Amino acid sequence: MARWLNLATLYSLTFLLIAASSAAETGRVEVARDDQAGQLRVSIDGREALVYCYGADLDLPHYYPVRSPSGRSMTIQHPDPYPHHRSFWFADTVQLAGQRQASIYNSLYSRVDKKDPKSPLRDRSRHVEFLKSDNPAVIRDKLVWEMDQTTPILDELREVRVVPLGEGEYFLDMTFTVTASYGDVTFVSDWVHYAWPFVRMTPEFSVDKGGKIVNSEGGVNQEGTNGKEAVWVDYTGAGGEGLAIFSHPQNEHPHKWLTRDYGCFGPRRIDAKSGNPFTLKKGDSMVQRAGVLVHRGDLAGGKVAERYHQYAEGKL
Repeated sequence: MARWLNLATLYSLTFLLIAASSAAETGRVEVARDDQAGQLRVSIDGREALVYCYGADLDLPHYYPVRSPSGRSMTIQHPDPYPHHRSFWFADTVQLAGQRQASIYNSLYSRVDKKDPKSPLRDRSRHVEFLKSDNPAVIRDKLVWEMDQTTPILDELREVRVVPLGEGEYFLDMTFTVTASYGDVTFVSDWVHYAWPFVRMTPEFSVDKGGKIVNSEGGVNQEGTNGKEAVWVDYTGAGGEGLAIFSHPQNEHPHKWLTRDYGCFGPRRIDAKSGNPFTLKKGDSMVQRAGVLVHRGDLAGGKVAERYHQYAEGKL
């Protein structure tokens, strides 16, 4: 069983972990953690790749910014008209047995005093602690989904493996595990408002601005990819850089995807668990594994299909 390591009790300032490099590696991964700011910065060869935001005042931990190979932010926080969108996040609407529904997805709107933007959040996903990792390029942390400020609903274990690919490109192997530690939990998310995980691209990547969405089956843009079955979806901007999400073969398949021309996309679950309530029994866990490829060029230039197969075969 994994041992918990509560480093927050030891340090509140930034610390640095450096992945050992070898001749076979394409980059050096550095992880700088600042508990006071509630941010963990991941850099590759000295250049920021992404930041994990986990501050105590957040409605849910998320990743922002997620940077392109050239260094620009590919994602956006608090966009208008959907300020609850969190760049790159993982959430849902759930109901603990004997309790009311709690929408972690919409937790931004759950403040005790809705007129006070600094009022405590009634419902939220909360970072608890970082866990020990034997590989400095693997980030592991424990979270809890809770309601009414103090009632836990689910435990979440999150693991992110950072893989440099050279020339500013990188890959994230992400595993999200939720466990019904406190009782049976029913997932009640509707068909429209969830993805596991969810990404919101900046407006510059939108289809209206010349971006393009393509899925593994050849579907194009929202019309050809939203609500369609696929194993990966790529979102490339007019500037020639893109972000693809891969659904790992260990997930339940086939499943559909959410895509929006304005910049949102992410994988669903199988139809029986999408828009249809289902229950995770006390003590049981559910896992979603996704790969995130940040690449140069278009679909072909970023080798999206090739890299998906490498990921599916355990070679990436």
